[in-house]
Amino acid sequence: MKDKFFNYIHELQDTITSKLEAIDGKAKFQEDIWERTEGGGGRTRVIENGNVFEKGGVNISGVHGKLPESMQKYFDVKDADFFACGLSLVLHPKNPMVPTVHANWRYFEMYDKKGNIVDQWFGGGQDLTPYYLFEEDAKHFHQTCKTACDKHNPEFYPKYKARCDEYFYNAHRNEGRGIGGLFFDYCKATEDMSMQNWYDFVTEVGNSFLDAYIPIVEKRKDLPYTKAQRDWQEIRRGRYVEFNLVHDKGTLFGLKTNGRIESILMSLPPHVQWVYDHHPEKGSEEEKLIQVLQHPKEWV
Repeated sequence: MKDKFFNYIHELQDTITSKLEAIDGKAKFQEDIWERTEGGGGRTRVIENGNVFEKGGVNISGVHGKLPESMQKYFDVKDADFFACGLSLVLHPKNPMVPTVHANWRYFEMYDKKGNIVDQWFGGGQDLTPYYLFEEDAKHFHQTCKTACDKHNPEFYPKYKARCDEYFYNAHRNEGRGIGGLFFDYCKATEDMSMQNWYDFVTEVGNSFLDAYIPIVEKRKDLPYTKAQRDWQEIRRGRYVEFNLVHDKGTLFGLKTNGRIESILMSLPPHVQWVYDHHPEKGSEEEKLIQVLQHPKEWV
């Protein structure tokens, strides 16, 4: 299973980066192959200063070895070995009318002293963070997520949509990071779902990503915008950074397992503002976004 999924994320990375380069038309992904001292490594691809994408990364990694003490406590195990692989991406467009997007699909195994698998699971999801709310874009993104889920279980979309709203939430701000999508974790074998079934589901979602996001980019990337709208985008990016550094489990896992800092923090946008006690004007498009972030909607 680990070889199968590792091969899948290699191919998916190629598919996604080539499509994004074609849309940007200017910038190319820089590739960085790295190794982890304790075992494994990865292939980081970053795009910067493009026509469409100000900064973005589409990274894959496969790491293994002894589970660090901090993570042993987290999983309540002793002296375990692990293997983890996944694809993680974040794209920060230049135009504030185009939403930021994040996605991640991952697989994890844990072993006993004899090398037998004692635990294994999939996790992942994809979510959208707009700066200006176009309801048809939100509906398109969520409908694509729902269509992928429904092929496997009609209960998956409402369940993982709710988890996404709950997870990508800045509790210290009482608002969502964005308008959500899907979030699932610890997807383990059950009577109803084998690991092969979970693999089929996770790869279905992974394959749906470009269909969910690219039509939105193509529709919004050439819209005009003002300096004030760009400032709003940078203020909202500040909230994105806050979530990633304060709450995000993936970031914390990477830092606690001696992950590669540059790859972990590639999700941070290059231009951000933190304006003291900033509030959008009453009745503005900016306030409309905040209201939705504070009260998650059912989009489909």
